Amino acid sequence: MTKIAVWCRHDGDNLIGIGAKIPWHIPSDFRRFRKLTESEALVVGEKTYESFPNRTLPNRDIHILTLTPEYEVSDPAHHFVHHDIKDFKEFEPNLYICGGATIYKLFMSSGDKLMPDVIVDCKYLGAVDALEGPRIDITPCIETMEKKYLKMSPDYEQENVLTSLWVKKGDFVDQGVLKKLINIISVNN
Repeated sequence: MTKIAVWCRHDGDNLIGIGAKIPWHIPSDFRRFRKLTESEALVVGEKTYESFPNRTLPNRDIHILTLTPEYEVSDPAHHFVHHDIKDFKEFEPNLYICGGATIYKLFMSSGDKLMPDVIVDCKYLGAVDALEGPRIDITPCIETMEKKYLKMSPDYEQENVLTSLWVKKGDFVDQGVLKKLINIISVNN
């Protein structure tokens, strides 16, 4: 099993959201996310899950990590509730860690068995939308990435977003997974 974190952050301040919204709209970034995660298992937090249209994404198994005891999902056949990050220590399929900030921070700080093996780091270079709400950033995750990971690809640019691949130092990563990720991030969507 390979754990892959996928995020898009604003360059310079590592912002990923304002309130419950992503403060930019880049169609190619959404298409890239769809291609990266289609037919895969995702882990997200409650707020991220609830931000999906109709609380779902087609053709994916979604694992919701929440502290809410009786949390209900929209598709019990493909959406699963977890209350403990340790559930993912021996998780068998590849796991795409897709946010929000609390989920990224949990995985990035929970030791080698839970840290992502690979990070798809997207940096938006443009201006952010003026939205109301608290600014949400993943600066601690970026600091960990810069210390414990090696950048394994050039920056691929599309629509003012630079995307690169980072691999945890000392990790062996399934070459099929790396090839799939490179093939997706290197092509304009």
